[in-house]
Amino acid sequence: MQSGKIVVKNLYKVFGQNEQEAIDLLKEGWSKDKILAEKGSVIGVSDVSFSVEEGEIFVLMGLSGSGKSTLIRLINRLVEPSAGDVFIDGQNVAKLPKSQLIDLRRRDMSMVFQSFALMPSRTVLDNAAFGLEVAGVGRKEREERAMKVLTQVGLDTFANKHPHELSGGMQQRVGLARALAVDPSMIIMDEAFSALDPLKRREMQDVLLELQKTHRRTIIFVSHDIEEAMRIGNRIGIMEGGKLIQVGTPQELVDNPANDYVRNFFDTVDTNRYLTAGQLKADSVPLFVHNGSAPDAQMVCQKLQDMDKHYAFIVDQDNVFQGSISLEKIALLVEDGQPHALDADVLKKIECAPEDLPLNEVIERLVDNEGPIPVKDENGRYSGAISKGRLLTRMQGD
Repeated sequence: MQSGKIVVKNLYKVFGQNEQEAIDLLKEGWSKDKILAEKGSVIGVSDVSFSVEEGEIFVLMGLSGSGKSTLIRLINRLVEPSAGDVFIDGQNVAKLPKSQLIDLRRRDMSMVFQSFALMPSRTVLDNAAFGLEVAGVGRKEREERAMKVLTQVGLDTFANKHPHELSGGMQQRVGLARALAVDPSMIIMDEAFSALDPLKRREMQDVLLELQKTHRRTIIFVSHDIEEAMRIGNRIGIMEGGKLIQVGTPQELVDNPANDYVRNFFDTVDTNRYLTAGQLKADSVPLFVHNGSAPDAQMVCQKLQDMDKHYAFIVDQDNVFQGSISLEKIALLVEDGQPHALDADVLKKIECAPEDLPLNEVIERLVDNEGPIPVKDENGRYSGAISKGRLLTRMQGD
């Protein structure tokens, strides 16, 4: 079986009678329009398979009627599948008895909707604690847990207010806090920010991304906004006519769209704005290893001259970045003919850029630094370099 926190396999949803007949006709090559015209069955989701990794934000996109909202309701079984399987942590949700399904939803799965769905007569605190109340958690504990997540979303000082006293953006924060209070490992968000104005929507995206840094929950996020999808999604799935057309990272979809339908999503977007350090990095700076013995300045100087390079990076034996040095500085060291080692005291200390650092911050670091900047992976190890020339080339579409 394919691995992942969530694994969807050959999932179908047919609305109408004779579901199996409609599925068989799809497999024979009938179109959904022909099935509707001749059999009266509506194809909501057709043979969808994909997986979502633990801690990933997976964004589902598609035009109205593409099946994305139906798909997420099949995953948590608010809608019963016609055929196929949905595995969450290896457990087949599509086959669970109702009692176990309800327990799973209460214990480990939350949902955030476009409509805030807050109860107007309850305070912010009581709204945030509602899921815990339904799960039977005592008042003191649920209020403590709800207050903790209200603090995380910046609403602790509004705990005793009522929803009508809050702005739309604040109300959606309460909705998010309610979803987080039960401490689920996965959250499904259906157009959660689309009712907000652009500034509030971006603010909520920031809140979500900040929360993900400390609480790596698995999130399926439905959106119709390609800029939102590119900003928050680790990967994006594009749906059309009930089918999942393509899945990939934002950059993979931009660089290699499966068809014109996928390509058209990006036509009005300056996709360069969503480049990250990981996408911009290259092996453009010569690398030398300090493995207990520092690299010899004379040797490094000669190699840089032979390669027509102006900077060198030094890493340790674990590939952790130690510092940078320019050819000009090395040349000054070897001018006197004495042996010199490129040890810590002669290296320039530069903060490594994490691979998820956005373009605007990459540019700031390049402006502040004379030479290229190093990039590190999630384990803190050196993974590449970004120079001003590399940035310009990449933005022009290398």
